[in-house]
Amino acid sequence: MARNHQHKINLVQAIKTTMWIVFLLLATDVYCQEKGSIRVIQPAGLDSLLAISKNNKAYNKIEGYRVQIFMESGNEAVGRAQQVIADFAAIHPNIPTYLSFGQPYYRVRVGNFRTRLEAESQLPNISLRYSKAFIIKENIEPPQLFSVPINPIEP
Repeated sequence: MARNHQHKINLVQAIKTTMWIVFLLLATDVYCQEKGSIRVIQPAGLDSLLAISKNNKAYNKIEGYRVQIFMESGNEAVGRAQQVIADFAAIHPNIPTYLSFGQPYYRVRVGNFRTRLEAESQLPNISLRYSKAFIIKENIEPPQLFSVPINPIEP
């Protein structure tokens, strides 16, 4: 029985020692961090390829969602679609609008939503003015994630 008790004491001491070592390693890691810089080495032609893909909208499409607010056919449809675009842009200047034609209809779709949830969050606001608005899956231009470079290059 004494042997079993001694074994438990040794096990508890081993656990305590291990926890102290882990604590010291973590504390050392936290206090030893310094501000540094990252140097990115890339092939010479990468910048030109990125510029080409950035300027070519065909390369910049991803699967996402838009909200369709108008669909009509006929001789006057394109004029009415352009009026819907102007009215929508006046109310929602931060949401892009798109006019498309799929025979025989002109369609106005709005937004570049990455997920259906994002589109659904805007649908109630849009539906106030456009009661027949609905969400549609479409290739979109991805919205910009960052407004400034994450790692600006320093001279």
